[in-house]
Amino acid sequence: MPVEQLTDRVTLKHPKGATAEILHYGATVISWKSSDVTGGEPLERLFVSSKASLDGSKPVRGGIPIVFPAFGAPELPQFSNLKQHGYARSSTWRFTSLLVDNDSNVSVKFSLGPTADVKAVFNFPVSLEYVVTLSERKLGTDLHVTNHSDTDVLQFQALFHNYIRAPANDVKISPLTGKNYFDKTEATAEARVTPKLERRKGVDVQKYTDSVYVDGGQVYDVTWPQGGIQIKTEGLKDVVVWNPQETAGKAIGDMEDGGWEKYVCVEPGHVRGYITLPVGESWIGRQILRSG
Repeated sequence: MPVEQLTDRVTLKHPKGATAEILHYGATVISWKSSDVTGGEPLERLFVSSKASLDGSKPVRGGIPIVFPAFGAPELPQFSNLKQHGYARSSTWRFTSLLVDNDSNVSVKFSLGPTADVKAVFNFPVSLEYVVTLSERKLGTDLHVTNHSDTDVLQFQALFHNYIRAPANDVKISPLTGKNYFDKTEATAEARVTPKLERRKGVDVQKYTDSVYVDGGQVYDVTWPQGGIQIKTEGLKDVVVWNPQETAGKAIGDMEDGGWEKYVCVEPGHVRGYITLPVGESWIGRQILRSG
């Protein structure tokens, strides 16, 4: 069967061997296995910490958590009850339907409406739909946001927090040359809000890195000597590159020892400024990950 439904998750299976697992909690993709261009055995493409909680007690440390409606610490008054990165990654989503099932793709949809739990932290009539599509060498994730208010516009941010499984010290991310970015590792508030110009042809994470690239280009190649992942996006103008290295990694309670050596986060999103969604309208943010 291309789709297997368990109590806590949904598993997608492609005829060529690729698989993906999505938790109901957070609609978090916790596994994506695919082969590369040469074929062979499908390999795990995402990192999930061995200390991650998968029982719904806290957001998953790894995979592809969904950030909505605020990136980082909430700033707007209407976000005052939210925790870091919003509520989408810490809410239980409903598996809605199997959308596509053929030899090329398997696609499913999850939904999250304004439930009582959601209203307790964000009281706005907004609904989310999340479509995950698996093909032989690709994984697509589409976030649909709909404003059901009769009177108010919706302001929000959104991001896919991709944990790409890779040897962190060997990774290069491109093309980001000439892009402006904000370095969140800087010691002072003034330095953190002062833009820098990226001059490197390939961005590395060999030291503690937390950089927000503005208008990043929406196509990113994440490469290392043994492989790579390409990320293509739509509707997500920015990209965050993050790896705590040992400097900050040891302070993360649910990070396995040395886990920071096993991944790089390349996170497409709209996180500088806010998307403004008029009454009754919808917005879509999309990414496609392809194994090299």
